[in-house]
Amino acid sequence: MSKKKRVTGLVVWLCIVAALLVSRLFIGETAVKHHETIKEVMRDAVLHDSNKISLLGIKDVNPGLIAAYTVTAIILLMAVCIRIFVIPKFQYVPGKFQFLLEQMVGYFDNLAKSNSPHRNKFLGAYVFAAGVYIFIGTLFELFGFQGVTTTGMSIALPAPLSDINAAISLGCLSYLVILSGGIVGNGLRGVGNTLKDFSLPISMSFRLFGAMLSGLLVTELVYHFVQLSFVLPVVVGILFTLLHALIQTYVLTMLTALFYGEVSEPHEKQKKIK
Repeated sequence: MSKKKRVTGLVVWLCIVAALLVSRLFIGETAVKHHETIKEVMRDAVLHDSNKISLLGIKDVNPGLIAAYTVTAIILLMAVCIRIFVIPKFQYVPGKFQFLLEQMVGYFDNLAKSNSPHRNKFLGAYVFAAGVYIFIGTLFELFGFQGVTTTGMSIALPAPLSDINAAISLGCLSYLVILSGGIVGNGLRGVGNTLKDFSLPISMSFRLFGAMLSGLLVTELVYHFVQLSFVLPVVVGILFTLLHALIQTYVLTMLTALFYGEVSEPHEKQKKIK
C-alpha cells in the first residue's frame, strides 16, 4: 500500500470518527432510552436473576449456559473440520495455518512436559482443551451473538466463563484432573497431597470468574452511556477481551500443569533402618 493511500485511509477514518462525535452533540440524553438502569445491568451481569433465555421451552436458563453450548458446538465443529480437511493435507514444510496449529499444540505439550516430566500425555491433552475453550469462549463475546430473553428483549450472549457456575465447573474439573494425577502417580499418598490443597478449586474458579466478570462489567458500563459509546467501546472491548483471553488461558493451564506435576511425581519409599 502506497503512502498516499495510507494517508487517504487515515483521513477517511478520522472523518468518520469526527462525524460520529459531531452527531453525538446533537443527540440529547432524552433521546436515549434504556430498558434497564446501570445498576440493574450490573446486578444482572452477576446474578442473572432477570434476563433469562428459554432452553428449547424446557427451562429458563442463564445466557451464559446458551453461550457455553454455542462455544462447545463451535469448537467441536472446528475440530471435526480440521481433522477431516486440514490434517490429511499437512506438509513437511508447513503453511501458515499448519504452523499455527503446530505451535499451539507444541506450546501446551511443552507446558505439560516441563511441569510434569513423569506423566504428561493426558495432561497435555487436557490443558490444550481447557486453554482453547477459555480463549475461544472469552473471544466469543466480541462477536455479539444475540439471544432473546423470556421478556422479549434482545441481549448479547456473554462469555461462558463470566457465569460463576461455568467458572466453578472448570475449576473443579481441573482439580479432579490434578487429583487423578495424584492417584495414578502415588496412590493414596497422591490423594492426600492433593486434598491438602482443598482451597485450590475455589481459588481457581473465582480467579477465573473475577477476571471474566470485570471485563464484562467495564464493557457494559461503557456501552450503557451514550457519551462513551463512540469509538471507545471498540478499544475497551477488544483490549479487555484479548487481555483476559490470553492471561486466563495461561494462568489456569499453568496452575493445572504445575499442581498436576507436583502430586504425580513419584516418591521413593524410604527403607527401614534395621
